[in-house]
Amino acid sequence: MGILANTVSLCQFRVLGDLPAADLAPWAGERLARNGFRSIDRSADELSVGWVNLDDPKSGEFENPQVFHRDHYLVFTLRRDQRRLPGALFRAYREEAEKEWLAAHPGLKRVPRQKREELAEAVRGSLFARTLPVPATYDAVWDTRSGLLYFASLSPKVVELFEGIFRQSFEGLRLVAIHPYARAAELAGEALRPALEKANRATGETVLELIEANLWLGEEFLLWLLYRSLNGASDYGVCRPGPSLEGEGFTAFLDDRLVLLGGGEAGVQKVTVAGPQDSFSETRAALSGGKRITEAVIHLEKGEDRWQLTLKGGVFQFASFKAPKVKLEKDDLTDPTREREAVFFERMGLLETGLQLFDSLFATFLALRLCSSWGTEQKQIDAWLAED
Repeated sequence: MGILANTVSLCQFRVLGDLPAADLAPWAGERLARNGFRSIDRSADELSVGWVNLDDPKSGEFENPQVFHRDHYLVFTLRRDQRRLPGALFRAYREEAEKEWLAAHPGLKRVPRQKREELAEAVRGSLFARTLPVPATYDAVWDTRSGLLYFASLSPKVVELFEGIFRQSFEGLRLVAIHPYARAAELAGEALRPALEKANRATGETVLELIEANLWLGEEFLLWLLYRSLNGASDYGVCRPGPSLEGEGFTAFLDDRLVLLGGGEAGVQKVTVAGPQDSFSETRAALSGGKRITEAVIHLEKGEDRWQLTLKGGVFQFASFKAPKVKLEKDDLTDPTREREAVFFERMGLLETGLQLFDSLFATFLALRLCSSWGTEQKQIDAWLAED
């Protein structure tokens, strides 16, 4: 699903580095065009990767700033076209090519290794020429005002591909994933930062170390939210900047689906709890037995608007992030370009509101978790887990 769909999976990055002081549009357009997508439909190439327009995935041109520059946003799409050959089909044609070669060389019983490789490459090229590439697109929105970048995929391979071509396109800039500890550092503020640094269990500063050593952040956050959801404490207030005003009320709770992970005699065990729950008695028993919540569906509500997302607790990625539908009135006189821009801004406003609510929820947890009163809260959670 693309960034403009009502449901999208998102990961976030912080863009580090200096942007040009002059107008961003010519600078960004030149760099996007330098790595613009090139079609391989009329070739036998296996793979093509590059940037295309958000509204036109067939175009890798960026001369017109309107296609990628919208106020303080830069919007573009990563397109990857790849030809794939079924293994059985390739082997059948390769074996046929080897039989024909041996028939033409009766003095040999086996095809030499180098010749086998040449025949395989020739067969692969021949089949690729008759196979259409399969396209895939992944949207990116870069908020140059805040330095945040939203990417619409959670696939590790696709994310790695995106990071590589972004670095190649925008030399001097780099992307840093907003993992749980990085998000906590941004939300904790000066007052709580010393306590967060003390709670940091990583011995190094690499992203991988900070993620793996601080899995407790996501696990304890989801456990705390489950406890509050089942004990009538689902009301919160907006405390982070964004489209909603500070102090506005919203509700947040867990329901529908939880994923728990824990060790046992048979090794690591993964348990999925799905469907509406009454008291989560089985879940509480599993948590008391040492399992941890690693993934959950979070519901956010403000007024009549509803958001829903599946939080990957280890990395704080947002899967199946569902926001309110975009509602725009239009008529026959509406300019299509203006309409697409209006849809984009409305969509981004709804996404950013949902993320603002999530950040406010996580900030509320951090304010409690990193202060001296957490011991009391922890005792209440432990007592609730021990209930029959």
